[in-house]
Amino acid sequence: MRRMQVEVVELPLARPFAISRETRTAVTVVRVTLEQQGFIGRGECTPTAHYHESAESVTAQLAAVQEEVENGLSLTELQERLLPGSARNALDCALWRLEAACHKQTLWQRLNARPPVSVITAETLSLDRVEQMAAAAADAVSRGAILLKIKLDRDLVLEKVAAIRAAAPDATLIIDANEGWSGLDLYSLFNALTHYNIAMIEQPLPAGKDADLQRFEHPIPICADESCHHVGDIAALRNRYEMINIKLDKCGGLSEALAMVKEAQRHQLRVMVGCMLGSSLAMEAALPVTVSAEYVDLDGPIWLAADSAPYLSYHQGRVWP
Repeated sequence: MRRMQVEVVELPLARPFAISRETRTAVTVVRVTLEQQGFIGRGECTPTAHYHESAESVTAQLAAVQEEVENGLSLTELQERLLPGSARNALDCALWRLEAACHKQTLWQRLNARPPVSVITAETLSLDRVEQMAAAAADAVSRGAILLKIKLDRDLVLEKVAAIRAAAPDATLIIDANEGWSGLDLYSLFNALTHYNIAMIEQPLPAGKDADLQRFEHPIPICADESCHHVGDIAALRNRYEMINIKLDKCGGLSEALAMVKEAQRHQLRVMVGCMLGSSLAMEAALPVTVSAEYVDLDGPIWLAADSAPYLSYHQGRVWP
């Protein structure tokens, strides 16, 4: 018989993390530990208030299925038992790892996949004043960053991008507006941004209010984040976006993420894999998705004051499994 333990942990950040709708100095994660015949499987999720989640709501969902899990709930059954979201993610990842451990395999072996030696990951530039964002970009590239993800709101968009490009002339730049560009002249803004060699723009308009994206030719590819949670969202995105951002906390775990990769490929949408703030325990579970991703944004642990096992290595712009 299995045993299931749920733990709520607050992880202080090394520095404030700001996006268009909030600033955080700590992140609360929920961890699930499964034990069966001496084998252990663990998973971590980050409940997100923007998606109407909290540590309390997640732990309540997990408590509701604890008896079933301890009586042998399978990965397949889990997909039907819980809706996509953070609770299912933590449990799904714990089950994947438990199954691998019980078969004396790594997660990669369980998936019949070969891990990469390393993966280029974005380093996020938190929303700030122009000078501070440029300084953060210069610092990142001095440490070897290859891909920078710029958090922006509506203010001084071009000024911030110009300063960052000047500070990081050789880096690949992607922008994340976090739904913050409603009411802006997107046609003019996108065309102005082409001067700074922007590789991709993530979620410029709010989810559910992004129909305008299909009404103008955009010279820079657009990636759906808040508009794309699970497999069922993908088909409707084809005329608005060129890419989807798969996050395990949004979609409900590695099982759904792998299904999303196949569905995105079927609809000729490119793939990015992203994360919420969290520890290496959460990031490692998402690594199998990176083999199908054009862009990877799994830098959550570098924002933490202290990471947790399995302690992925981050240096020279890459994550090393």
